[in-house]
Amino acid sequence: MKKIVSLITFFSLLTNIGFSQLDFNDKELRLGFQLSPSFSWMSTDDNLINGNGTNVGLKLGMVSEYYFRENYAIVSGLSFAFNQGGTLRHVEGGNFWTKSELSDLALNDLPAGVNLKYHIQYLEIPFGLKMRTKEFGYLRYFAEIPLFSLGFKLQARGDVAGTSSLDRERENITEDVNLFNLTWGFGGGVQYALSESTALIGGIIYRQGFSDVTDDAAMKINGMDMTRENSKGIIKSITIRFGLLF
Repeated sequence: MKKIVSLITFFSLLTNIGFSQLDFNDKELRLGFQLSPSFSWMSTDDNLINGNGTNVGLKLGMVSEYYFRENYAIVSGLSFAFNQGGTLRHVEGGNFWTKSELSDLALNDLPAGVNLKYHIQYLEIPFGLKMRTKEFGYLRYFAEIPLFSLGFKLQARGDVAGTSSLDRERENITEDVNLFNLTWGFGGGVQYALSESTALIGGIIYRQGFSDVTDDAAMKINGMDMTRENSKGIIKSITIRFGLLF
C-alpha cells in the first residue's frame, strides 16, 4: 500500500510540474497508436520458485504525448497487453491455484518440479516523461524516463507442464492472479517525420513489476506438512515499440 501511495503522489507531482509550466498558447497534444511485440518473463523472491520461460506477446492501443516544452512531454495512453507473464518452476510441489475451478481435481496436488506458465491479458495505462532531441533531418531521438504503468487484469490462463499425466493447457486461473500490476521502466528510440504532423516511432522499452502478480493463497508441500506459499511473483518485459503519431 505504501508503494501505491508513493506512486500516486509521484504522478500528482509530475503532473502539477508539467501543467504549471505549460504555455497554453504553445501546447501540443499528439495522438497515435502502437502495435508492439513484447517478451515477458517472471521471477520471484523465493529461491525454490524460479523463472523458466518467456512469453511472446503483443501490445496494441493508443498513445498520447502532451508537450509542455518543445522537447519535453508527458506521455500516456491506453493499450491492451496480450500474453504477458512467463513460466515459474516450483522445486516443491503443492496446490498453487487454489481459487480457480480447474479441469481436474488432481491439479490441486502437483508434484515437485512442476512448471506453471502464466498467460495474462492486461489493460494498461502508462504514464511518464519523454525527452527528445532537436530534429536532425527527419529524425529525432528520444528517451522515456521514468515510465510507469498501471495494468488491470482482464483474464488469465495457465499451463501445467513437467508432470506427464497432469500436463494441461489454458486452465482458467483468473481468480489466482491479482487484479493490478504496477510496473516501472525506461525506454528510448527514434522518431521519423513523414510530414509536419505525422511521424513513425520505433524503440525499445524495459519494464519491471513491483507489485505481486500471484495470489498468496497457494499452499506448498514442506516435508510432510502443507505451508503457505507467499512468494512475490513479478513480471519483467522488453517491448519492441512500433507506432505512428499524428
